[in-house]
Amino acid sequence: MEILRTAPNPWGQEVLVGVAWDLLWAAAIAGFLFVVGHHLYVWIMAPKAPKTAPEAAPEVPERVERHSQASRTFHWLMAATMLTLLVTAFFPVIGVQFAWVTIHWIAGIVLTLLIIWHIIHATTKQDFWSVWTGTKEIGQAFRAVGKFLRRQPAKEERSGKYPLDQRAYHNAVTLVSGGVIVTGLLMMVGVDTWFWASNPYFLSDSTWGLVFVLHGLCGVGLVTMVIAHVYFAIRPEKRWMTRSMIKGWITREEYLEHYDPDLWKLGTEPTGAELASGSASSADPDGVVPA
Repeated sequence: MEILRTAPNPWGQEVLVGVAWDLLWAAAIAGFLFVVGHHLYVWIMAPKAPKTAPEAAPEVPERVERHSQASRTFHWLMAATMLTLLVTAFFPVIGVQFAWVTIHWIAGIVLTLLIIWHIIHATTKQDFWSVWTGTKEIGQAFRAVGKFLRRQPAKEERSGKYPLDQRAYHNAVTLVSGGVIVTGLLMMVGVDTWFWASNPYFLSDSTWGLVFVLHGLCGVGLVTMVIAHVYFAIRPEKRWMTRSMIKGWITREEYLEHYDPDLWKLGTEPTGAELASGSASSADPDGVVPA
């Protein structure tokens, strides 16, 4: 299997021009194998944890808002943009030919603007660090691996608003999306856009090659990540989370079963500015929804 592609430049030197498209198929197969392997494990091998009813908590409303309208709009716009980027990047590779370049770089600009907005929104309206992985989450990961190896019931620990798997996925998507955006913006210099004419001499051949390779690696990595994300979104035990990304809320029972009220205190999530000033008593923009 080839990993990198090279081609001679005008001076006869072999330079990198990107990743080999064998990696695209490898990424798709890896995603498929993960889906099949996880499904078989849950269906056949995973010990079943006993179902326990959550404790009564009349102070918790029947519906708890998990995602604000702004957060949901960002998620679905980013999803549409990401799918557009993947289709325009890889469909021509598998033989579906169309005028993809302009659509691709426009989608890249949209993704960049969405990420900038998300950073500002998360910093000013939410707890910016609540979705990042820390030492506590690393400890949870080790305990989860230990339970897996001992084949103990995989009952998840009640967590804060964002559990370990979501934090880890968010961190990975942040890293890969950042790589796609930085390299994609550099690559825009080499194509004609509405803003400038192409300048293929902006970087040296060797530097362009590195940019192409990093962009390609991030792109094929996103293929596997999107497959895994869609898979978990449609799994029966995760559909309540998918519903919350559509409707915005979870039920009282779902909140008490999956979340620790001491870690996700309704109506008290601090914003980034309040965290910096030491205040933590603001109203949570993702808090309580009237039933």
